[in-house]
Amino acid sequence: MMLDFQSVTLRYGGIVALSELDLKIEQGEQVCLIGPSGAGKSSFLGLCNGRIQATNGKVILHDRDFGQTRGKELTRLRSQIAWIPQDLGLITNLRVNQNVACGRAGQKGFWKLLMSLLWMGRGEQQVVSQLLERVGIAEKIFARVDHLSGGQQQRVAIARALYQEPRVILADEPVSAVDPERARSLVELLTTVAREEAITLVMSLHDRHLAQRFFDRVIGLRDGKVVFDGAPNDERVQELYRLD
Repeated sequence: MMLDFQSVTLRYGGIVALSELDLKIEQGEQVCLIGPSGAGKSSFLGLCNGRIQATNGKVILHDRDFGQTRGKELTRLRSQIAWIPQDLGLITNLRVNQNVACGRAGQKGFWKLLMSLLWMGRGEQQVVSQLLERVGIAEKIFARVDHLSGGQQQRVAIARALYQEPRVILADEPVSAVDPERARSLVELLTTVAREEAITLVMSLHDRHLAQRFFDRVIGLRDGKVVFDGAPNDERVQELYRLD
């Protein structure tokens, strides 16, 4: 078992963001979250990596309850999870290889990470180079991130996530800022790499067509509730947006 939501409710003050979620995501499974804006997709992902604590219920990763895990054990647990936020979270005035090296920030600690940024060893540089080749931007290894296109920056974020050697990748609307063709290419890249590495992938998308093309399982959220969980070709996927 990878992720297990047991009667999970999340409230922000008097607002219910997610209500009574009961679902399981297995190791190596690829799941897409869809739903209109405000449906609870980002909150769901926040619960998946422990950034947000459930108000009620349990979120369990590898038999460990996020709500009962603290300190170094929580850090160790979260180090298994790579996070690609909507804004990508890159440090734009650093070079590409330095941003990729930040993927192991939680594992290295501040001083070791700083040393990697100032002077990257040959072995580490080789691994970074191989990852950048895998995502198709090997020639950009020493470029500043703010000199890259939006699509190239997203590939840096994917390489950074892979450098972490995670068991889970969470991606929150990672292709919202690029054109449809680049979005298709990036979702295909991320799902392919996750499948090859047996990494659990949970991605939120607003575009149901991408969800239906690249994912075997789609979870539809509306008003904080799961209204659909199943195959992407189910007619209820389209109905979720028709009601928006």
